[in-house]
Amino acid sequence: MHKYLQPVRVLQGLFGGLGLLFLLALLNLVLHLFLNGQYGYFRDELAYVDDAKRLDWGYVDHPPLTALIGSFARLLFGDSLLGLRFFPALASAALVFLTGLMVRELGGGRFAQVGAALCIVASPAYQVFGLLFQALPFEQLLWVLCCYLLIRLLKTDNPKLWPWIGLTIGLSAMNKYSVFFFVVGLVLALLLTPARKYFKSPWLWLGAGLGLIIFLPNLIWQIQHNFVSLDYNRSINARDVAIGRTDGFLLEQFSMLTNPLSVPVWLAGLYYFLFKEKSYRLFGLIYLVVLALFIVLRGRFYYLAPAYPVLMAGGAYIWERWLINRRIVKFAWLGLVALTGLLFVPLTLPLLPAGSAEWKTISQGNDAFREMIGWQELVASIAAIYSKLPAQEQANTALLANNYGEAGAINFYGSTYGLPQAISPVNSYYYWSQGRLKADTYIVLGYSPARLQELQSRFNSVEQVATVSNRYAIENEETNYAIYLCRHPKTPLTELWPSIQRYS
Repeated sequence: MHKYLQPVRVLQGLFGGLGLLFLLALLNLVLHLFLNGQYGYFRDELAYVDDAKRLDWGYVDHPPLTALIGSFARLLFGDSLLGLRFFPALASAALVFLTGLMVRELGGGRFAQVGAALCIVASPAYQVFGLLFQALPFEQLLWVLCCYLLIRLLKTDNPKLWPWIGLTIGLSAMNKYSVFFFVVGLVLALLLTPARKYFKSPWLWLGAGLGLIIFLPNLIWQIQHNFVSLDYNRSINARDVAIGRTDGFLLEQFSMLTNPLSVPVWLAGLYYFLFKEKSYRLFGLIYLVVLALFIVLRGRFYYLAPAYPVLMAGGAYIWERWLINRRIVKFAWLGLVALTGLLFVPLTLPLLPAGSAEWKTISQGNDAFREMIGWQELVASIAAIYSKLPAQEQANTALLANNYGEAGAINFYGSTYGLPQAISPVNSYYYWSQGRLKADTYIVLGYSPARLQELQSRFNSVEQVATVSNRYAIENEETNYAIYLCRHPKTPLTELWPSIQRYS
């Protein structure tokens, strides 16, 4: 038996007692790298690739950091899907490691460290967050890194950590604006606890200034674009509320985010921070403030996901103390968490063959899988239509996409067929398309048959030339649409453009 433990002992030596955590984080990384290259690009990823090609200090739907990471990924790996998804997988692994590290700072032993980290690895939502290239995995990592630094600050009473906290918050603000909810919670929690003493420290204000300096370029971009991201977020939130997407927010904190066996852990963590350890009460208050804000403002259930790793850390620490003489219970619980985590893998990660009967069943519940299918076929259909046009008409033809996935797919796959770049009134494409609106023929996609009359009111000739399908006959958002060939606009698109701007 001892020879099988030798690799773990080597890791323990290399990482100062953190070998098991490192091994668990590495397994999480390997799991994602092994599976993440399956299927195809998710619609959001196609838009992020376009962002990465057009680096700027801001975008309509998000700040610039994720696009910068995407640009770096493309520099290293080209157009590889697995290469693009390497950094979310790495962020997911780092999140696992940091969660265990927070337990160690709280005073927890190996069971608590591994247990908290395993709760992240085995949670369905965090498995998905490590799969897709988008802002979420980086948001969670930066938020949790900030919590780790705050634990170190409260534990050591070292105010010189505030600049590092400010740096982390500044980077997080350049990745996703939701960090400002965390900042509100942090400020209120500081005011309500003895940690309010740090407001007298110049190190706190140095950290705040550093965070503001890092965020300043995006703030200037927002001013130049009339704070378009505020309009975007208001519009998306209103849509989510209207379609009921936010209705189950509180219930889904228990049922959708974490492994069911992890719920008692994070609840114990909340109890620990609020009532058992006054020096760390800050974290319980942050959670309650941010929870209340998202309830009032009707956020999506996963907006609160970055708050749970620190609760897992506190909960694992206290559970370890409660079960101090019950080794069998400890190992049984770890085994059950690992087992349930494995059972979630086919539901959350691209494990099953696309198009198989099992895959079709699972994809009905996980629409992300369905939205990874069919983009190449869609662009091939557009190319077939475009190629049949006379050369003179091709030169005066634009490809009008009604959502960012379609625009991103055309821009990603279209060069193979010699297609022009897409134009679209959605999100940042609205700005990128200006200057390319003077066409007489438009290949239009993303309009349902119910909106045919809208197209007929804008063009003198509207002809449906194709229907959207995919090789697996799977229904997704695109299969609800047809492809139209529209000629001779009644009003130049340059004049219509501001009136058809939309957010998605």
